[in-house]
Amino acid sequence: MRALDRFGRATIDFFEYAGGLALLSAESLGFMLQLRIRIAETISQAALLGVQSLLIVCLTSLFTGMVISLESAQQAVAYGVSNLVGGAVAYASVRELGPMLTGVVVAGRVGAAIAAELGSMVVTEQIEALRSMGVEPPRFLVVPRLLALLLMLPLLTIFADVVSIAGGAWIAQTYAHIPYDSFVSSIRESIDFSDVVKGLVKSVVFAAIIALVGAYQGLSTRGGAAGVGRSTTFAVVLAIILIFASNFLLSFLLFGGR
Repeated sequence: MRALDRFGRATIDFFEYAGGLALLSAESLGFMLQLRIRIAETISQAALLGVQSLLIVCLTSLFTGMVISLESAQQAVAYGVSNLVGGAVAYASVRELGPMLTGVVVAGRVGAAIAAELGSMVVTEQIEALRSMGVEPPRFLVVPRLLALLLMLPLLTIFADVVSIAGGAWIAQTYAHIPYDSFVSSIRESIDFSDVVKGLVKSVVFAAIIALVGAYQGLSTRGGAAGVGRSTTFAVVLAIILIFASNFLLSFLLFGGR
């Protein structure tokens, strides 16, 4: 009976959480469609959440591209297929690793920041003060962060793709002596513009996940400072899990036929 009771409570908590997250998503989307957007705050959040994440995203992508190239270049030369290395690096970066790693890195930095900031506002009763003044917290707090991430994460993904491919090209030339023109020709033969666009579609979905999960966790914070810590941790963990799960689903939908 205890096992059934725990299972029942877990099921109720799951649907309660999913319903609350869906409600917050719908409410935020409604404000965006009505153009009830705080432009200045959105620009500020874009700088805070997006621009300040650029360095860590580029570093992560650089070493990822270098590792892929390092693992594949020497073997490719040994088997006489060095003309495939550039395509392999670009294929992995543009379609999968670029959007996903950017999402994971930003989730760790930005998702935690959103949950901690909004959670602190909850425990200090600033959210209640906003409601008492007739201000909707989703419009005032969630929409600027959501819109900023929807704009900035695809741009960060583009930077990640370029840096990853550039790092892979340098490693391929340095350690396997694959010329840059051969590397670039392989890229042109392996991917096209639609692959880049589909990777950016993934990044838009990841941006929504990071912003909404972080905001919902922050607004659901209970229990003072300890509650803020729990909300922040859970926001990052859940966002990363959802990014991996949605990445598989989107890969199946966007690339499954190829």
